[in-house]
Amino acid sequence: VQLQACGGGLVQPGGSLRLSCSAAGFNFRLNTLGWYRQPPGKQREFVANITSGHSTNYADSVKGRFTISRDNVRRTVYLQMNSLKFEDAAVYFCKTEYRNRDFWGQGTQVTVSS
Repeated sequence: VQLQACGGGLVQPGGSLRLSCSAAGFNFRLNTLGWYRQPPGKQREFVANITSGHSTNYADSVKGRFTISRDNVRRTVYLQMNSLKFEDAAVYFCKTEYRNRDFWGQGTQVTVSS
């Protein structure tokens, strides 16, 4: 299983970014894919996930601002982040579960600064 996240960068408060996570090594369309983040000095936390049936769940802190989506043909999960705040700054990771193990991408840095 391989997960490759990209799309992070530096953005001003109120700005937008779209993260992508491409996947290989498992039956992508059957899996739930998730995004997590780890702010500096803090523990990793849940951001959003999307099921094989395209049902979505979000952390309260990002509801209404972030949108998770998936493209089963491209084997990619996306996280559209709008109205970014200082507190959204973190390393963002994509995750999936396969054969009762969690697999993580390498993380992509999101910096929110004016």
